[in-house]
Formats: sequence, structure tokens, C-alpha cells
Amino acid sequence: MRHRIYRQVDSQDAFTDVLFNVLLGFALMFIATIVLMQDPQAEGKVDAKAEILITVRWPDRHPDDVDTIVEGPHGDLLWYNNRDTALMHLDRDDRGLFADRIVLDGVTVSNPLNQETVTIRALQPGEYVVNLLHYKSNYDRALPVDVKVEKLNPEVSLVYYGTRNLVGTGNEQTALRFTIGSDGEVVNTNEVPKRLVTRIAEEKS
Repeated sequence: MRHRIYRQVDSQDAFTDVLFNVLLGFALMFIATIVLMQDPQAEGKVDAKAEILITVRWPDRHPDDVDTIVEGPHGDLLWYNNRDTALMHLDRDDRGLFADRIVLDGVTVSNPLNQETVTIRALQPGEYVVNLLHYKSNYDRALPVDVKVEKLNPEVSLVYYGTRNLVGTGNEQTALRFTIGSDGEVVNTNEVPKRLVTRIAEEKS
């Protein structure tokens, strides 16, 4: 009888060990899954938070090409051939109807939106100049272009909203000049014209 009791106890201990090992294995697999779900490339990345958003829009499906040119406080120029400076980025160079059509699964899809956006990632004190260039015109009549400048933090606030009528190929107009103070606030806005295309031409030559 004693022999049988000992064998039953040994059997229960073995079952408990196996059950513990299985549970331990599941726990390790769960921890490994959580670790693998983390993006290893996320380490060291800097959150590219935008402080100022500049949006330029003209009528949908319009074939004209409008370019946005922005001058920073230290004279750095952002335009379609220099889309990224230290603190500014041109998110998309919209060229009217050009390249607005793509083929997906044999079907041509058209994007009717004509829009360019510029983000300013840090509030560097000084003056910013926002210009529009009518790069290519297809009609004799003026092209209305809406310009919106927003300060995004700590909450979204409108700095400027207005419309410029571009009148033909090569026409450059200043939409807005705004100044950021040392406290990160917009302290001045005006629409005094300033040509930037001539600077681009000089730098290219």
C-alpha cells in the first residue's frame, strides 16, 4: 500500500512540473511577442512637430502650375528645387494637372486637388516671407490662389487668410510677411512686396 501511495505522489509532482513549465513557456512567448511588436527603428527618432502650417490652394482640376516660395529669417529659401531647409519643409510640389493621374489595377485615378503645404518645424525668431509664383499659365484670365497661415501650438490659431490673383506666367506676388518674436509669438504681419525669384536665379547662376 505504501508503495502505491509513493508512486501516486511522484506522478502528481511530475504533472505539476510539466504544467509549470508549459505556463512558463507561454509567459516567455507572450513577453517575446510584446518585445517584437516594438519598432526597433523608433529609437533615436525625433518627433518632427510642426509649429507653422502654410497652405496654398487654387481651383480643383485647374491646369495651371503655382509655386510656393518661403524665405526664412536667415535668408534661406524654400522652393520646389530646395524642398527642405533646416527648419522648413515643402510637403508637396503640386504642378496643376501634371502627375495628378496614376493607374491603379488598370484604372486611371485622378486627384483633383491643387494644393501645396509648407511646414515650419521650429519657431525661429525673425521674419518669414511667403511668395506665390505663377509658374505656368494656360489662360488669359487671372487665377485666384488662397493662402492660409496657421500657428499650430499650443492650439491652432489663424495668422492669415487671403486670396491673391495671379495674372500669368512669371507673375510673383508676396502673400504675407510675418515676424516671430523671441517668445515664439507672431508679432507683426504685412504684405509689403519682396521679390524672391531673382534671388533664386542668382543662386542658380
